[in-house]
Order: sequence, then C-alpha cells, then structure tokens
Amino acid sequence: MKITKQAIQNIVLITIGSAFLASGVVFFLYPAKIITGGTPGLGLLTNYLTGMSIGKAMLAINIPLLLVGKKYLDTGFVLRTVYSMVTTSVMVDSLVMFVDFPEIESLLISTLYGGVTVGIGIGLILKSNASAGGTSIIAKIIASKTQIKPGRVILLLDALIVSSVGIIFENLEGMLWSVITIYVAAIVIDKIITGGVTEKLVNIVSEQTEEICAAITRELGRDGTILEGRNLSRARKKSIILVVVNSRGIIQLRQLVLAIDKDALMIVQEASEMTGTSRRYQ
Repeated sequence: MKITKQAIQNIVLITIGSAFLASGVVFFLYPAKIITGGTPGLGLLTNYLTGMSIGKAMLAINIPLLLVGKKYLDTGFVLRTVYSMVTTSVMVDSLVMFVDFPEIESLLISTLYGGVTVGIGIGLILKSNASAGGTSIIAKIIASKTQIKPGRVILLLDALIVSSVGIIFENLEGMLWSVITIYVAAIVIDKIITGGVTEKLVNIVSEQTEEICAAITRELGRDGTILEGRNLSRARKKSIILVVVNSRGIIQLRQLVLAIDKDALMIVQEASEMTGTSRRYQ
C-alpha cells in the first residue's frame, strides 16, 4: 500500500490537532470544571460523575458510536478518525498524569483559552478529513436517515451536554461559562477550516460600469467579473460588477465608486472561503 504525501500530511495534522485538543481539555477546562461540546465534553462529564479518566471515557463513548456509524462513513475517514480518537485519549490521560501545569484561578482565562485551544485542535483534525468522534458521528447517522442537517444535530447535542452541567451540578454559572467556550471554539474551528479569510465580496450596481471597472483595476489592482441582468420589470438591462477586496480596501473602493456614481448600489458580503486570487496580473 503506497503512502501518499497527503496521507502523511493528514497524520501530522491529526497528531498536532490531538495535542491541542488534549491540552485545552486538561490545562484549561478540566481544572475549572468547564464543559465543552462533543466527545471532550462528554468525557469531562463522565469523569465528574464516575471518576473514570477523561481519556478512557472519551474512548468508551467514541468506539461504540464509530462501530454503529462505520457503514455510513468512508473507510479512510474511519481510519483517520480512529487514529484521532486514540491519540487524543492517550494524550489527555498522559497530560493529566505526567504534566504539572500551573493552576489558573481566572475562570475567564480558562474559558477563553480552553475554547481557543480546543477549537484549534478540532479544526486541524477536521481539516485533515477526520473527526474527533462523538457528536459528529451521531450527526452523520441522523442526517443519513432524516432531512435534519448535521450542523443542527451537533448544535442540539452540544446544548444537551452543556445543559447537563446546570441540571446535574446545579451550576448555572458553570453552564454559562461552558456556552462561551463552545462559542469561542466554533469561531476558531471556522477560521481554521476556511483559512481565516478576511476578503469581502462586493456587488456594485451602477449605470457607469466601465468607468468604475477602470478605476478598480487602476487604483486597487484588482480584477473582477461583470454580470449582465435586468431590473424586476425586465424593462431595463443592468450590469453588476462582482469584485473581491480585503477589509482595508472596502473604504477605498467605496470612495472610488461614489466619486464616479453617487447613486451606485454596493452590497458587501463576507467571503467565508476562497481559493485563488482576484489580484490583477499585468
């Protein structure tokens, strides 16, 4: 069996991601008794309730789920996920046993840094086309049987996990801190998967398309696309300029457009993911 460069890259990313995930759980969330979503959250909850080590709890939760869901998942995905689950679990228990991390007294620091570190870990694992297990496997199974989207299933399951903190431990404050951790982790995961894109997608509707296009090319060094359409009554043709600029270029673009046509319509959207470049090459 030939080992490809992509396979090696995936293993490296999963290993690094597992290290970040384990560090976030052990160094920040576990000492502060803050729950996060997914398998790490279930592992922490099981540890608080039964005393079982977090790593063993994560494996005990993940293995049955993976066995049930393997027929819904790609073989390569399953193998990478198994490696991710085992590596993370071993790292979690090893860090608890052998690393004496300084105690953090601030719940805010534990919450934010825990969310960031866990988010980096899960983001790297997902980027390598694997999973940390848990809720994502359940989500894939439910999505294959129903019309419910995986994202909604994960959100619901994470909400149930966090709610249990308030119910079981009668700790509303802990539940609220846990919500912040999940929110921060979700933002970090999104940034890692999409590459942290800061570009803006701008639609410009104007009667002076040619002049605006020339100004964008000359002043911003950007290329774009002209879309042809009609107004709602279909009585008049319209040209729409589609261009991508970075966040700092929005102000300059607005000034360029309004200087040419003060009645121009500009619609700015987030370019959440982008490949290639819109920079103009001479």
